[in-house]
Amino acid sequence: PFVCGSAGRVLPDFEVCIQDDAGRPLPIGQTGEICVRGPSMMLGYWRNEQATAEAIIDGWLHSGDIGHLDERGYLYITDRKKDLIIKGGENISPREIEEALQRLPGVAEVAAFGVPDPVLQEDIAVAIVRASQPPLTAPQVQEFAAAQLSKFKVPRYVAFAEQLPKNSNGKVLKRSLRDQWKHT
Repeated sequence: PFVCGSAGRVLPDFEVCIQDDAGRPLPIGQTGEICVRGPSMMLGYWRNEQATAEAIIDGWLHSGDIGHLDERGYLYITDRKKDLIIKGGENISPREIEEALQRLPGVAEVAAFGVPDPVLQEDIAVAIVRASQPPLTAPQVQEFAAAQLSKFKVPRYVAFAEQLPKNSNGKVLKRSLRDQWKHT
């Protein structure tokens, strides 16, 4: 059966292990990197031993996706590891911030991303495409976020844009947003 929000169950002959940053398996329900192994997994990247060594560790393919397994064996993918915001040693999911701010009237689109911070390593920025007039202000966005999220997940920086940079599949290019931020 299909479970809304899940990617489904693991295929026969395959294993999925959710691992922490040190490569240790996490218990059911805890979030970490999704690692996979099975008989038809790739052997490596063509002529790229370094990328292979980074992706396949102890026989597990590290997907770069963040998620968890539930008690029934359903897999949930919540983010990309490279998109996580690391603020003061805490891993923060941009998706959680985006889902909260998407509920704010006047927000058409939102992307959360990490920006360099000399003390915290990264802090939280959001780029918002407004949906309507009168226009939202940064304090309104931060106040709404403070009511929806833990204090350390409230964006420090709020920028407004006509549109968000996207690839040909419509996925927001967060690296482009981070690069734009560096040049402002």
